[in-house]
Amino acid sequence: MIWAKEETFSRQEIQELQLFRLKKTVQRVYEKVPAYRKKMDEIGIRPEHIKTLKDVGRLPFTTKQDMRDTYPFGLFAVGKDELKRIHASSGTTGKPTVVGYTDNDIEVWRECVARLACAGGATSKDVAQICFGYGMFTGALGLHYGLEKVGAAIVPSSTGNTEKQLMYMKDFGSTLLVATPSYALRIAEVAKQIGLDPKKDLQIQVALVGSELMTEAMREEMYKVWGRDLKLTQNYGMSELMGPGVSGECLELCGMHINEDHFLMEIIDPKTGEVLPPGEKGEVVVTCLTKEALPLIRYRTRDISRLFYEPCKCGRTTARMENLSGRTDDMLKIRGVNVFPSQIEEVLLKTEGIGPHYEIIVSRKNHSDILEIKVEIEPDSMGDSYGALERIEENIKSRLRMILGLDAIVKLVSPNTLRRFEGKAKRVTDLRKEGN
Repeated sequence: MIWAKEETFSRQEIQELQLFRLKKTVQRVYEKVPAYRKKMDEIGIRPEHIKTLKDVGRLPFTTKQDMRDTYPFGLFAVGKDELKRIHASSGTTGKPTVVGYTDNDIEVWRECVARLACAGGATSKDVAQICFGYGMFTGALGLHYGLEKVGAAIVPSSTGNTEKQLMYMKDFGSTLLVATPSYALRIAEVAKQIGLDPKKDLQIQVALVGSELMTEAMREEMYKVWGRDLKLTQNYGMSELMGPGVSGECLELCGMHINEDHFLMEIIDPKTGEVLPPGEKGEVVVTCLTKEALPLIRYRTRDISRLFYEPCKCGRTTARMENLSGRTDDMLKIRGVNVFPSQIEEVLLKTEGIGPHYEIIVSRKNHSDILEIKVEIEPDSMGDSYGALERIEENIKSRLRMILGLDAIVKLVSPNTLRRFEGKAKRVTDLRKEGN
């Protein structure tokens, strides 16, 4: 089902609306946000210089550091008396990034999530169990209000106590699951441990996953445990931009449709900042076109993707972004080689005999980087001979060497050994110290 007429606008209609809203937004931030006015004045750009969509490339970038430097409300374009909601990041690596919403911002948010939920198969008949953590994190409330707008019944079960999650899921007849991919796998794992078959004993027909990267190999793992009939889509967003609702997959699974009437997306070379042509892979940069409280201009997301503009078979004409291949700040430099954790995950999850749980450990010894990967074997492989397990290890090492050009230490560990995650999975531990 297509939720809104804007999802089927012609390219000309989309671009005309984007330009109109871009001009208004740039004028607004110049007048209302001193930090933006200062940045623009320093490079000699004024609102009247924005005459075409390409002129967005003349505007300065915004980064997470800008938000931290102006903590908490320095980039806001409204006063606190106009705010209806305030969210913030965890701030685990410094000052948290604070985001705010006016009444209209919240309504736009609901609308954007409703569109993507419908694209992923959600309907008013669904019982939607939301297994994101409620609180300052935007994911849970974003999906909550968007699915309510669609008409679904909401089970706000949050994260944790997975056995109770399964009790609700079974007793309430939940048909739609919202979770991170890793927690969705964890729920299925616990179901099997307590004697439930997720495919037969639960009624989950739709899964809207997000908040962490889902590779195609991870998608395959989801199908294995939840069934091939599962309508499984991922959606994209971040607190700084709005929360979930920036883009999401339809059931054709050919990229994530962007809510282009609310977000203008560019792809840049992460090193030079140069805007790249359609189809080129680079860093995603987003300008908010309708946000009132926090209208970010050219926000550098650090996510890696590419854009496609051909109409989709689903009937939507909005541009699509390729499913993420990683983040620039997740990239590991190991012995001079750029390595994305997603590359390692693809190798692991395509290997017979091992499960979806793994840990990447990078350390340094004698001035040389060491890449170690721990991965759980599947319970059915526990009885395999030492030689069979050794062959699995060698297979993984060989494929990693071919894809990464690096040798790695691979350690197979017993099932249920590695840490499980209810929120975003943290699979990389970098133990290197500068100077070692």
